Amino acid sequence: MSSNPKDVTATDRERAKAQRREDLLSEATRLFAIHGYAGVSLEDLGAACGISGPAVYRHFSGKPAVLIALLVGVSQDLLDGGREVAATGDTAAETLKRLIAFHTDFALARPDIIQVQDRNLETLPAAELQLVRKLQREYIALWTEQLHRIHPQETNAVIRFRAHAAFGLLNSTAHSAHSPRTSKAGLRRLLNQMAASALFTPVG
Repeated sequence: MSSNPKDVTATDRERAKAQRREDLLSEATRLFAIHGYAGVSLEDLGAACGISGPAVYRHFSGKPAVLIALLVGVSQDLLDGGREVAATGDTAAETLKRLIAFHTDFALARPDIIQVQDRNLETLPAAELQLVRKLQREYIALWTEQLHRIHPQETNAVIRFRAHAAFGLLNSTAHSAHSPRTSKAGLRRLLNQMAASALFTPVG
């Protein structure tokens, strides 16, 4: 650790700037989910974090850059988390159960970002949209690899359909998880069981 006070001060500034950026992304997720991407200005975003609209430019080049950071970031987070689960060396069945639990926890913890992605993915510039699609394909591949081991007789199309059906089920929590009447613990168990049924049950 540096004993130079200037170095310590610079590090503190960097930490504060990084935290401000995270705060802006968190508030952007919330505001975009409530009002829509088009309905939120940089002034709105800055005000939510206690700064002016122009001050947001210290962290992002504009509102499109905020959306890019959100949607690329969440796709990378899912892929990184999925890879960590898949690297445990468990059987295909156990790995798939862990992937289900991982995605369920993600969907329950971050329903706002699911809504933002559903509504605004096609708004991304072409290069960033292509990157998100690539990250998504790699994430799906973690699931289909396990499904091929569990259902070796099924075609690639059926395997992919199973995976996408499970994602549709788990991601649908973005529309219900905010309800104060919803028990997160009960919903987690239900989603895990329903997704497992969709993924493990043989097709007759």
